[in-house]
Amino acid sequence: MKPIYFKLSLVVAFFAFFTACGVLNEKNKGKGFNLFTIQQDKALGAQVAHEIDSNSREYPLLDSVQYKQVYAYIYKVRDNILNSGKVDLKNDFQWRLRIIHDDSTLNAFCTPGGYIYVYTGILKFLDSEDQLAGVLGHEIGHADMRHSTRQMTTMFGVQILQDVILGNRDAIKQVTAALVGLKFSRNHETEADERSVMYLCPTEYNAAGGAGFFEKIQALGGARQPEFLSTHPDPGNRIEHFKNSKTTLGCTGSKDFKTEYKAMIALLPKN
Repeated sequence: MKPIYFKLSLVVAFFAFFTACGVLNEKNKGKGFNLFTIQQDKALGAQVAHEIDSNSREYPLLDSVQYKQVYAYIYKVRDNILNSGKVDLKNDFQWRLRIIHDDSTLNAFCTPGGYIYVYTGILKFLDSEDQLAGVLGHEIGHADMRHSTRQMTTMFGVQILQDVILGNRDAIKQVTAALVGLKFSRNHETEADERSVMYLCPTEYNAAGGAGFFEKIQALGGARQPEFLSTHPDPGNRIEHFKNSKTTLGCTGSKDFKTEYKAMIALLPKN
């Protein structure tokens, strides 16, 4: 085989491989290079979710039957986001919700594959439904952009993540702990903020609802600022970016549903 044909065959093989793996397919446009397929994201997320759900000491989940009304409320907010028509992987991922009973933690996260976890601490910290929608939109944005597998591939390498998919217990524990406290890059945080506004834009919500969380953090003057924000863009800059994105997209929704939100919060455990 002549060298030119050999080189051409390598190029064809490269693109065929990564197209088959989902790296260069249509749903990955604009989402950066990712060695994992969407199916692998789902398998990885399912293993991590099982580890979290099985570890009630570290992750005490609110019972979905006992707190049926709370779960129904948050699922309604989730559905408003998913039905906006803007979530690329709406029909690919689970988008299952669980609430972690921990009032001291101002956090929410979403695993690869769309398993969403929200702490009671952040639920009680927020003031309105549009703020919750903004936070959920941000976390859904991380999963929809597949930030976790992109970042964790860099942190751990492909082999450990594949070990998780195959059920290696030590690898599952290691990756789960890392994912819960994962510090995304500044670019990924900005992308997730923009996604939050984009998802909320077609809805009744104030599309910049996510800014409300950072306005409250800013008002505290750092007194209760979550540690994970230490490497993120400045809250003031993020507030401005949420609002500028809303203006740029021409979003007209303005509802905050504060009354309904407070009624839901009253149903949560008191401590």
